[in-house]
Amino acid sequence: MVLWKEDYCIGVTAIDEQHHRLFDIANEIDRLLNNELIIDKYDQIIAIVSELREYTVRHFAAEEAYMLEVKYPKFFSHKVLHSDFIEKIDSIDLAQIDNEQNTYLKSILNFVIEWLLDHILKQDKHIVPAGK
Repeated sequence: MVLWKEDYCIGVTAIDEQHHRLFDIANEIDRLLNNELIIDKYDQIIAIVSELREYTVRHFAAEEAYMLEVKYPKFFSHKVLHSDFIEKIDSIDLAQIDNEQNTYLKSILNFVIEWLLDHILKQDKHIVPAGK
């Protein structure tokens, strides 16, 4: 489980709220992973991965629109990072999920948490112009 901290705020309310929702999705993955009462988690995994992808696409579109609005100079390199994340989510092998659900779910969770923390703290913090 990953807890939201104020350190993750970049100072743009809409983007901060979207980041918070991405943390919520990561925590949904964590809860599913640790739920020992559900033996076959395949349908729930597919639903969470689908939600993660759809929400992330909307979030990235909003973040990229903001970057264009403030004329962020590293827009294109930042957009590539977003594209790489979506590509990784799109590359999830559904057959592999079905065979080793908890192992694969844990790898998805680790990827999402590491990427979010790294991306927010090292990339997104820079998209806000000084003085805002």
